[in-house]
Amino acid sequence: MAQVLVTGGTGFIGSWCIQALLDARHTVRTTVRDLRREPELRSWLHEATPFDDDRLTVVRADLEQPEGWDAAAAGCDFVLHVASPTLRHTPANDDELVVPAREGVLRVLRAARDSGVRRVVLTSAFGAIGIGHPPRSTPFTEQDWTNIDSDIPPYQRSKTLAERAAWQFVKDEGGGLELAAVHPVGVLGPLLGLDDPPSLRLVRRMLEGKVPACPPFGMGFVDVRDVADLHLRAMTNPAAVGERFLATAGHSLRVIDIARILRDRIGERASKAPSRELPVWLARTLSIVNPELRLLRHQLGRDLDVTSAKAEQLLGWRARPIEDTIQDTAESLLAHGIGTKADS
Repeated sequence: MAQVLVTGGTGFIGSWCIQALLDARHTVRTTVRDLRREPELRSWLHEATPFDDDRLTVVRADLEQPEGWDAAAAGCDFVLHVASPTLRHTPANDDELVVPAREGVLRVLRAARDSGVRRVVLTSAFGAIGIGHPPRSTPFTEQDWTNIDSDIPPYQRSKTLAERAAWQFVKDEGGGLELAAVHPVGVLGPLLGLDDPPSLRLVRRMLEGKVPACPPFGMGFVDVRDVADLHLRAMTNPAAVGERFLATAGHSLRVIDIARILRDRIGERASKAPSRELPVWLARTLSIVNPELRLLRHQLGRDLDVTSAKAEQLLGWRARPIEDTIQDTAESLLAHGIGTKADS
């Protein structure tokens, strides 16, 4: 069994990665920005899986600060770099996200190299692959990169530039450090704790009746538990070295299909889910004044399809049916008292 560092342990993907590592009998060290969250994280994990507390260590490190990273990586065999900077406000310019993401990746990689870590698995995103391209009929693959020369949102730009910096660092300064990257599409699935992950807000808002009509686009979705499984496979499989892996449960799914699956699977409890899709022309018009639609402007009227054939063939990875994931997402939100607020 190995000693594994997971950055961003209280995050949605990070916490599920820790749970999967503990289940696999690894010893885990994880970083948080605020150590006051340690009891909360341990509580989530103990509810999810039995483990001895001495197999989990929680340390403080912030991607925007140099302190703590060497100590966090010391003695580790592998690093799952899941953490990514987030903002609570709309950035005034792209650099508010790009610079912390890129510098944070480099801090983690330097610490990993200097500590003799064998391999880093970087959590990237579909946003580093399929944004800023003209419409196409073929699925996106790991060979594609987001076009940073186009007018794309800051988050997707930050993920793209951070990943490019990671590959360049390993090539130029890695000193034998191995790197693999995981690229989830829209991540759904059950909660471990009481956080409100951004990727679940669409389902939450549908349950609350706050999505009067669905935006007209489709994309891939995947279960957070399968994303964690792919991280572990990329961590240990020799075939993963130097590779990127898309994670999706299947072909592109329209947002209106998510609403339909919610009503089919959980019945009356999803009665507020929308039953119609906005016309493309209307969605584009509304995006001028609606901030949420404005962030989706590159996707409106499109189906952004991807394939996970590479992860399936090289790593033996398989995703569960997305219908099951959507049901589990809704059941978890409702069980945590999330998604039950009245229309407002």
